[in-house]
Amino acid sequence: MDALYIVNVAASFASTAVGLFIGYHAYRGFRRHQSTAMQYLSAGLILLTAVTYTATFVGTALLRYGYVDASLESPFRLVVRMLQLAGLLCIAYSLYRRPS
Repeated sequence: MDALYIVNVAASFASTAVGLFIGYHAYRGFRRHQSTAMQYLSAGLILLTAVTYTATFVGTALLRYGYVDASLESPFRLVVRMLQLAGLLCIAYSLYRRPS
């Protein structure tokens, strides 16, 4: 393992941790105020950061060490992009949702 790989893993871990921290606090805001917008914001942040970073890290490790066939790299990349899109859509919905 070279230094660049270790820095990359550390940055991914830090991004995941910060994303979970922010998503958790948005979830607490939802619970405190019963705001649907905060619910979508927390779900979007968790999807956009924690879920996608974790999926990417696990998928890359599985591909790198040969546990998964290399032909699955493109479908895996598509799944990660769809998770990112779902997170962004949740955040966008939370910003434009009108209170009922």
